[in-house]
Amino acid sequence: MNERKVKPTLEIMGLEICANSYSSAIAAQNGGAIRVELCENMADGGTTPSYAQIKRAVENLKIEVWPIIRPRGGDFLYNNDEFEIMKEDIKICKILKCGGIVFGILTSDGEIDKERCAELIELAKPMPVAFHRAFDMSNDLPKALETLIELGFVRVLSSGGAENAHKGIKVLNRLVNQADGRIQIMPGAGINPQNILEIATKTGAFVFHSSARVKVLSKMKFKNSTTKMATSNNEIENANDEYQYEQTSEDLVKKMAQQISLKN
Repeated sequence: MNERKVKPTLEIMGLEICANSYSSAIAAQNGGAIRVELCENMADGGTTPSYAQIKRAVENLKIEVWPIIRPRGGDFLYNNDEFEIMKEDIKICKILKCGGIVFGILTSDGEIDKERCAELIELAKPMPVAFHRAFDMSNDLPKALETLIELGFVRVLSSGGAENAHKGIKVLNRLVNQADGRIQIMPGAGINPQNILEIATKTGAFVFHSSARVKVLSKMKFKNSTTKMATSNNEIENANDEYQYEQTSEDLVKKMAQQISLKN
């Protein structure tokens, strides 16, 4: 790839895991992750985890815990009540001494909401802040990147504006070169043991994001096959599916960590 540049760096290759529960966070740590982005409701792209999930993770994990601050699924244009909720969640993360927080806010025309982001960054201090994949939904990625740098974000999660990070390799490489060490570009979306080394090699990035999830079968002996708790037929194909859930796989995390260690 012609756009790939080689530049001396002190950064170490690492893997951040998007953990949808305390159990997933523990699996991420045991598998060799350097950090967890703690969230809930991955079907909606991730929302703020409960106080108890954050507290237990911070108290028991040896790696950093960065909760996502997102009051709901859907777009990243929040009303005043939702913005106030985000502020309260940030205050809780400060009390619990989280390693940092992750959020993203856009304006209605797809720009980074500089005013609101600046307010949350100030509120979060001394915690560092990262911007999530709301970045990929902005109307001009290079311009948005400069805005995030100006605001003081330390990291941005991106698929290069594509469906997944593998398809966005070229754009991710351009973003890494544009950032030039001023902010960390962290590829994410669809990263797995089969493609992580290629993505690392061709983008020039150093830290990568994955949920590393697998389906966990229920141990329930009795299953009511005539009713469902979920409301979406798209999410639940049959009654038995509703009894299983998704959780980070320690084995998948290990495999990805081993792959990127080949770049060190």
